[in-house]
Parts: sequence; structure tokens; C-alpha cells
Amino acid sequence: IYCVFAGTPGVGKTTLGKELSSRTGLTYVNVGDLAQEGQLYDGFDEDYQCPILDEDRVVDELEDKMEEGGVIVDYHGCDLFPERWFHIVFVLRTDNTQLYNRLEARGYTGKKLQDNVQCEIFQTILEEAMEAYSEDIVHQLPSNSPEDLERNLEQMSQWVEQWIKDHN
Repeated sequence: IYCVFAGTPGVGKTTLGKELSSRTGLTYVNVGDLAQEGQLYDGFDEDYQCPILDEDRVVDELEDKMEEGGVIVDYHGCDLFPERWFHIVFVLRTDNTQLYNRLEARGYTGKKLQDNVQCEIFQTILEEAMEAYSEDIVHQLPSNSPEDLERNLEQMSQWVEQWIKDHN
């Protein structure tokens, strides 16, 4: 089983992914951490003050893990990954005001802060997911509160259990 968590930075992908991993035994992979460990970059973006991901190298690096199965991938976008990799795509969504506050608390300012909030307003990540994958595997989930987190974890854990039953 393979699933990906996508969404604007600050929507709760990492919290959800790590917790789902601990509840289900699936392997959690944070693409940002993977890129940092392997220096999978292709330059530096001066506007956003962050490294530019080398998407081809990331996909190559993940290939072996994906063949093993049982993987949760956490990255803000998902359209760089091969469609064949995933059985389900979860796009987390957060209220704009909450997202703004979360990103500001992370030290985001100026263009980086504004662009990420606009990305959420315009549903950019959701649209990319819908274009990159079959619409029937793409699900958007609210991620505003601890109650949303718990509800999402319950729903995802049940989905994983059912998928394993159906495919074993």
C-alpha cells in the first residue's frame, strides 16, 4: 500500500504522516528530509530563500523504498511522482487565517508567506493532484484542529486496514 500526503506547507502533513505511520506500521518518508540528507538539490531559490529540489534525483532515491511497499510519502506537491506509485492521495486543506498564522510562526515572511497562502486559497495543490492522478484516488481532508487530525487518522487507519484485507 502506498499513499501520499500533499498540501501547502503548514497544513499538518508531517504530524499526520508520522502518527499514521505509528498506528499502521507503514514507513513514513518526508521528502524534504530525504532531500536534505542526500543533498538532492538543483540550486538555490533566492526569492524563497530555499534550495530547489532536484525532482528526478528524489524520484530515483525513492524508487527502491516504493518497491518495498507500505509507504507514506509526505511532500507539499505530488505531481512529480509517477502515478503508478500511489493507491491514494490525501490533500490536506487548512483555513487561510490559520495557515497564515502557522506559517508566520515558522518564520515565513513576505513573498514566501503570501505565495503559500495564495496557493491554499486557489487550491493549487488539490488541482495538481486531480490532474496528476485518477480523481477517484484523490481525497481532500480538512486540517484545522486536533479534532480534524483525530478524525483523519481514524478514517485513514480504517482505509489502510481495509486495503490490506482486500489485497491479501
